[in-house]
Amino acid sequence: MSSPKERRILKELNDIRSDQDNSGVFAQPIQENNLLHLKGTFPAPPDTPYAGGQYTVDIKIPDSYPFKSPIIKFDTKIWHPNVSSQTGAICLDTLGSGWSPVQTIKTALLSLRMLLEFPNPKDPQDAEVAKMMLENPEAFAKKAHEWAVLHAGAPPKDFDTTKYRQEVAVTKGDDSQRYMGFNKDLVDRFVNMGFEVDAVVEAFVFVGIDRNGGEDYELEEAYMGDITARLLGEQ
Repeated sequence: MSSPKERRILKELNDIRSDQDNSGVFAQPIQENNLLHLKGTFPAPPDTPYAGGQYTVDIKIPDSYPFKSPIIKFDTKIWHPNVSSQTGAICLDTLGSGWSPVQTIKTALLSLRMLLEFPNPKDPQDAEVAKMMLENPEAFAKKAHEWAVLHAGAPPKDFDTTKYRQEVAVTKGDDSQRYMGFNKDLVDRFVNMGFEVDAVVEAFVFVGIDRNGGEDYELEEAYMGDITARLLGEQ
């Protein structure tokens, strides 16, 4: 008879499979009879140096899951300040102190995909990459794209690297990276209810809230209810 943890993992994998066309993320066991060691995949976000690449991660489920986060590292080599260019180890709050039992393998994979869109050189896993991103963001973007082509199968392309200079300037000045592209005032409405920023952002991603270009707007009542339910562990 399977354990409650194994039943939960199996349900999560079924949910991932059924929603793959929508979410883009996927995970499956390496061996059919072992639900504690998985491989996950996801496409890189568009309009990033990684665009067009497909990334694979190794996922190990600890004994204390879901009360402790999955142990995840990148199998695909990537040039990113929050991922070791040597080992694939990841620095991300939601896979550490920010983990909550209401999160899932799917939300972990979605968080990694967002990390490719919103790198945070202020809290690096790879100091060399972070230094390049902060001091020469255009060179960082070019090298990140070169690695995406070489290791992740991304198509070579010319793209505007000047925006990375602007984005890094923002990163140096404030904590906007924590908000993952969502408007701060929008997130703070829930933070003011007593929830943590990272939990609110995760709930926004889970529910599918539109970033609206980083602009504030009024959420529909149904979305408010879904977000609150997620934050309270009811979803």
